Amino acid sequence: MASLTGIVRLLTRNAVVVGKSYRSVANRTAVTLSANHRATLVATGDRMPQVIFQIQSTTEPRTKLVRQYSGGVPHTLELIQDRVLLVLKLYDKIDPSKLDLNSHFIEDLGLDSLDHVEVIMAMEDEFGFEIPDNDAERLLRPADIVRYVADKEDVYE
Repeated sequence: MASLTGIVRLLTRNAVVVGKSYRSVANRTAVTLSANHRATLVATGDRMPQVIFQIQSTTEPRTKLVRQYSGGVPHTLELIQDRVLLVLKLYDKIDPSKLDLNSHFIEDLGLDSLDHVEVIMAMEDEFGFEIPDNDAERLLRPADIVRYVADKEDVYE
């Protein structure tokens, strides 16, 4: 019996197909396929025909399904502030010692407009929603981003 992922080579003049089982008449080698596998027969060779079974799995790998009954951990203003400041501290063009909630991106932290766009994109990735361009233009401080995310997530304290 051959493995289902390999190629079985049968040196024979003929092969008999019985249902889902492929059996060599000459050397009595058999390959049995389950319902979720497919075999391709290829006959090659000049003098002595060589039958090759290429066996492939037709099923996708199984993924574990997880049922979630709620939207996850509820956000608080403190949690949003921590996440915003963490993303900004990890941005390589921002000096973490100068960063606080009221730091202006351009005036205090020395970012340009392209850096501001990258910061907004990082916030979109962090919180999982898109920030429209006309809203992004008004988000010039970390406190503005915290307030914007809290409004989007309906967090009021």
